[in-house]
Amino acid sequence: MDIDGFWELIERSARETDTRKARLAWLENELSQRSVEDIVDYYAALKITQSRGCTVDLYAAYWFVFQKGSLDGFEYFVSWLISLGRSIFEQVADCPDRLIEVPEVLRLLEKEASYYSGSARSLQPRAWTDDEDPEFEGLAYVPYHVYEKIGRDVEDLHEALRARTVGDGFPLIPGVTEGPRGEQWDFDDDQEVRRRLPRIARYRELQDP
Repeated sequence: MDIDGFWELIERSARETDTRKARLAWLENELSQRSVEDIVDYYAALKITQSRGCTVDLYAAYWFVFQKGSLDGFEYFVSWLISLGRSIFEQVADCPDRLIEVPEVLRLLEKEASYYSGSARSLQPRAWTDDEDPEFEGLAYVPYHVYEKIGRDVEDLHEALRARTVGDGFPLIPGVTEGPRGEQWDFDDDQEVRRRLPRIARYRELQDP
């Protein structure tokens, strides 16, 4: 399985199901019928794709758009971004500032604004449902569950990945164990925010004039 095959499965899983739980089950069932080599290929493609998204600027975009900042939350956010499909992921990975143009993101922000204005608060206990939350932790665990399902040791999966010199932590690059890649900058510097993330900065200014 190459990177195209990985994205085909990710996007098919979205078309074939209507909940996250069903989507994860679909992916696990589909992969469990593949060869061990395909499972490792899928895992490697997932890790390489996650690594591509693990940058300081995307972390900043996540921080300013969703008002969240934990590295664990960012990791799950990158998985959610992958779940939206190749076109959206690559668009945002290449230009994190375009996160604010993603339709799914705008829908969540509109729903959140409505919730905190009071119009939806009586209808549900939080702004987003579990299936809407812009963090998809379970997507990263699919290869582990598949390996267990076919009766193999998960540690063998890690060994197979390391043999390909693909990191299996976050930010998922060999020799680095934590923290997004790229130049560090001050998120409290409004001028720098406008320079690096002009679309997001403009959106924030319009929401909070």
